[in-house]
Amino acid sequence: MMDRKNARRGRHLKRTGKGGLILYFATVVFSVLFLFVGNKFAADNLSIFDSEATGQTVVKAKITKITNKTVDEYSLDGSTALENIEITFKADILSGDDKGKTVTGLQNIDSMYSTGTLEAEQGDTVLMLAYEGPDGMQWQLIEFVRTDKLLVFGIIFMLALLLFGRIKGFNTILSLVFTCGAVFAVFIPAILSGKNIYASAVIICLFVIVMTYLIVNGGNKKTLAAVLGCIGGLMVSGLLTVVMDKILALTGYVDEESIYLTYITTGTPINLRAIIFAAILIGALGAVMDVAMSISTSLWEVKERPESASFNVLYKSGMNIGRDIMGTMANTLILAYIGSSLSIILLLSVYSTSLTFLLNREMIVVEILQALVGSFGILITMPLTSLICAAIYSKAKKSKGPDIGPEERPAIEN
Repeated sequence: MMDRKNARRGRHLKRTGKGGLILYFATVVFSVLFLFVGNKFAADNLSIFDSEATGQTVVKAKITKITNKTVDEYSLDGSTALENIEITFKADILSGDDKGKTVTGLQNIDSMYSTGTLEAEQGDTVLMLAYEGPDGMQWQLIEFVRTDKLLVFGIIFMLALLLFGRIKGFNTILSLVFTCGAVFAVFIPAILSGKNIYASAVIICLFVIVMTYLIVNGGNKKTLAAVLGCIGGLMVSGLLTVVMDKILALTGYVDEESIYLTYITTGTPINLRAIIFAAILIGALGAVMDVAMSISTSLWEVKERPESASFNVLYKSGMNIGRDIMGTMANTLILAYIGSSLSIILLLSVYSTSLTFLLNREMIVVEILQALVGSFGILITMPLTSLICAAIYSKAKKSKGPDIGPEERPAIEN
């Protein structure tokens, strides 16, 4: 009897393992197709990073020699000392049609407009703007290249993920690549080409939820419960954003960047209120996914104990787990928004006439709204995921056949 039971268990595991691998690779293939097809659709008739359209060419170069430096001091009010620094240098072009050429570049630093700008030095890798001047082609230093060092740091982070997470770390990197691809290759072009921002934001969020869970955790009941709970919490966040947008009478003109967006020529004018909706939804997505998966995984472990498999026990356990998670996640969202806007908050605090005026600035209102809506999404995700887990797990426990724990593991094990 025991041998037959073990044999059934082995056959079940084998079928589950094959099915998990098929689902894993199907998710990867679908994600690649989503990015490719989505980019083609979203970027239809869109021209970005086009030097011909802008009439400007930006190239990468390495400074080989500083040839001259002049400092001119001046004052506008007779008391404040300002200075204008001009640095000329030789540089080797590293990209573009002029790659391999040695040119004379110029850096201009006016302390009135360029406070804190670094002075060019020999050995620096920089970006230069090439344009036609009265004396021929001119090369103006516009920025220092920092992506090479940032890339090294990113590689170290990925190696750490692989070292500590092994195959799970690899899956995490893969999901991050697809997530960033969805945002930058599909969502951003969709906005700039005049597509519906509300629909685009929802589609991207749904893709990220399903793709991330399937790649990182595999196709199982834990993933199903987390997906449903996460979607429910995110839907509530979206509805709250739309409702509060009406109540607070938001315009979308949060800062100078928002104003510049209105100058962009698209198929339809960019809806700044829709931009706020998308920012709140995407900003809350990570925290909501984390809460949903944490509760789903924790309740699966509770479900594995025979005495804890009832609906009521699973639901109560999920609520207890969620309450502990809720406090730290709400703090995470609020602190993240404060940290990302700290400079603006400091500036507005200094130049606002009162606390009441500061708190009613639309920029501050939107930041507070983001934190509150995201926290509310977490709050709804907690009982919803607990309820779904209790329904799925308790039913699974009563079903016929062997209760195979490993079938619920990710498709590719450590």
